[in-house]
Amino acid sequence: MTNEFSDVMSERSNEELIKITTELRLDYQPEAVVAAEKELAKREVSADEVEATKEVIREKKIENEELDGLKVKSWVRFVHMIVDWIVIFFTYIVLFALFGGIMLENSDPKLFEAVMPFTLLLYAFLYYIILESKTQKTLGKMLMKTKVVKMDGTVPEVADIIARTFCRLIPFDRISYLFTKNGFHDRLSSTMVVKDLEE
Repeated sequence: MTNEFSDVMSERSNEELIKITTELRLDYQPEAVVAAEKELAKREVSADEVEATKEVIREKKIENEELDGLKVKSWVRFVHMIVDWIVIFFTYIVLFALFGGIMLENSDPKLFEAVMPFTLLLYAFLYYIILESKTQKTLGKMLMKTKVVKMDGTVPEVADIIARTFCRLIPFDRISYLFTKNGFHDRLSSTMVVKDLEE
């Protein structure tokens, strides 16, 4: 067992090892903590480096607590959803009124009806992906003065937003944030919605 702990600890970073031997000490088995201490000694990590790393860990913890305090409530998320879907449906209907006639002239009406739900879904995807990747917000978020960020508070990449948008297809995703701190599409894409203090 000791060898197993030693193998595991040898793959950890210095910061992780220091965290295990200090802040998370009680969360680990005593043998694992000893293995982490031995690995730090083997790497000849100085006391100054340990203190500096402990300070970084403390600062990260404070930042995470501050970020956690900015997370929006479930009712705000519900307002986002309602506003965004009203906007999506309204603008989709307007676009259909403008261009639908032209498309109907050149296609079979039954085929057009069958394709409509997919074009609406595609339109909704584009709405979320374009707005959130460009501004971190949809119109619902602009109204409520909130924005999408990564779990560490940084601006999401386009890939994060695309993953987040595809996760919206999960059944019951729309109401998942009513039961958990982060909805399915947030949790699976490692994003969250916070108050926008810059507004």
